[in-house]
Amino acid sequence: MSNLEKINNIILTSAHDNLDFGLDACWLANQQKKPLVVFIHGFNGFKDWGAWHLFADFFAQAGFVFVKFNLSHNGTSVDAPTEFVNIEAYGNDLFSTDLDDIGLVIDYLYGDQCPFSAEIDFEKLYLIGHSRAGALAILKAGEDARVKKIATWASIISTAHFWTPENIAEVTQKGAVYYYNGRTKQNLPLYKAYYEDILLNPDRLNVEAKFKNLAIPILVAHGTADTSIPHQFAHKLKKWQPEVELFLLDEANHTFGVAHPWEDPALPQAAQILAEKTRDFFAQ
Repeated sequence: MSNLEKINNIILTSAHDNLDFGLDACWLANQQKKPLVVFIHGFNGFKDWGAWHLFADFFAQAGFVFVKFNLSHNGTSVDAPTEFVNIEAYGNDLFSTDLDDIGLVIDYLYGDQCPFSAEIDFEKLYLIGHSRAGALAILKAGEDARVKKIATWASIISTAHFWTPENIAEVTQKGAVYYYNGRTKQNLPLYKAYYEDILLNPDRLNVEAKFKNLAIPILVAHGTADTSIPHQFAHKLKKWQPEVELFLLDEANHTFGVAHPWEDPALPQAAQILAEKTRDFFAQ
């Protein structure tokens, strides 16, 4: 893959708390303008998680400019991009903040400072969102006409997904609820502001309304063995928009066979199938 061009860790600064975050890009050096795929990671994720780098290589080889980045409040830092070291940011990772970060990324890619803008076909901006970020892709497409297609991978269907009556009662009383990350062995907070953001921005953060109003091609992909986000959510999205393309991967889990860290030089079978399906959908 020596003909792949890569730029890693371009530093952008969020409008929220002035937090810096890194952005990676990968493309095939062939002097042709290419569709732009922006990948958004999910809850407890980051741009260097698992095999996202292999997805980047795959899409670049297929003729896309592939961009992945860390949401500014995902808990990582520029110096520790794969560790949850900024617990305050993690606890305040609001959907509104994430949407603004995605907008900042798109503005950067479309702006004069982007060093690889000559590679991009700006009429073909496509978003991929995994898990929690499936909702972010839907919401951003609903507010930014530059987005021409989206693919959701194992998506949630509501920004209130986490907020059970028990969690709401706890965060209201104590100011935070805690999520135990089994991989890192950390007890991580979600602060009251996270919940209040949903209450304060009912229109901007209404996934169902935004999804029903989208007039762009949409791929909804989900594994049938997903124990984190039930694949019935994909059927719900299909019900909301019958013309979307529904793609169920039999026996695939929430991360399509990938774990972190991922040392294998190849994608697992489910992830490879997902990558190929998404490539074909974007290439249509």
